[in-house]
Amino acid sequence: MKIRQTGVSVGKLPTGPKNCITDVEGVMVGHVTLDYPLDETGEDYVCTGVTAILPHKGNVFKQKVTASSYVINGFGKTTGLVQINELGILESPIMLTNTFGVPAVTQGTLEYMLAENPEIGETTGTINIVVGECNDSYLNSIRKFPVKPAHAIEAIRNASDHQTEEGAVGAGKGMICFGYKGGIGTSSRTIEEYTIGCLVLTNFGKKEEQQRFQFSELGGLSETADGSIIIVLASDAPLSDRQLLRLAKRCGIGLGRTGSHFSHGSGDIVIAFSTAYKSEHFSDEPTEQRLQLREDHPLMNQLFTGAAEAAEEAILNSLSQAVTTKGRAGRVVNKITLKGGE
Repeated sequence: MKIRQTGVSVGKLPTGPKNCITDVEGVMVGHVTLDYPLDETGEDYVCTGVTAILPHKGNVFKQKVTASSYVINGFGKTTGLVQINELGILESPIMLTNTFGVPAVTQGTLEYMLAENPEIGETTGTINIVVGECNDSYLNSIRKFPVKPAHAIEAIRNASDHQTEEGAVGAGKGMICFGYKGGIGTSSRTIEEYTIGCLVLTNFGKKEEQQRFQFSELGGLSETADGSIIIVLASDAPLSDRQLLRLAKRCGIGLGRTGSHFSHGSGDIVIAFSTAYKSEHFSDEPTEQRLQLREDHPLMNQLFTGAAEAAEEAILNSLSQAVTTKGRAGRVVNKITLKGGE
């Protein structure tokens, strides 16, 4: 269940109708979840997956969206962030997976985008594929490379704008948060006519570090302190890439409120985009016009608040929506149990 259904509320701003990233019109999310033993002993076990976030329902390469990224702590193995920050645009789905799955997911996403756009590498330039990762090797036999390029294609094809599935699904299948089962979480906020949506892949923290709510001390792990989180922030507000960078930084506030201190071995990375304007890949015009919010308008501060609140609640939803999960070598990671009930 969503964390709000347990009586825990986060912040003051209202959520969108689904309280997930797909409240931002056009944004879609798809998962592929892999869960099976590789041998009869169970020593090797596949407990992983792929998650795809599409910024809109059209051709993302031909209609690029404004984007930025922010590295809170850089112990991560992402692809595509250098070009996002240089050009301020996103031209592919944002893909999430495990650390060793990044090459396969990059290849699969590239194959999908090449099939959709035969011009790439022929009559026009190349494409910047964006992939984020967390290390799920406690539960997943990561050295066996279970994630294949076809799984990335399947995740993209599974994408929809419906209520996003959360917890131990997709890229979140094998992830651990504060010593309990984590994974995919999402939340949203509405600010006047605009919406902010956040989706996270959580894989960080000891159980003793969690500060946001009270839960049973039984069954949590203490040895998984170093880990990572990928935060994807979407909005329909008209924002420049520089303004999106400012919003992305505020996601760190929400992360810190849950108890994270951005540990040495943690890859804490935010990727933010706005759907308000789509830049056409094929155009002969030397200029383009777009609207953007004034920096000093009160709406900007409300968007900052929304980014922090949505990130915090998305992290808590990744915990509350997860289920107890088994993995390699007989290991089990328990779901959280709130004090006084489920």
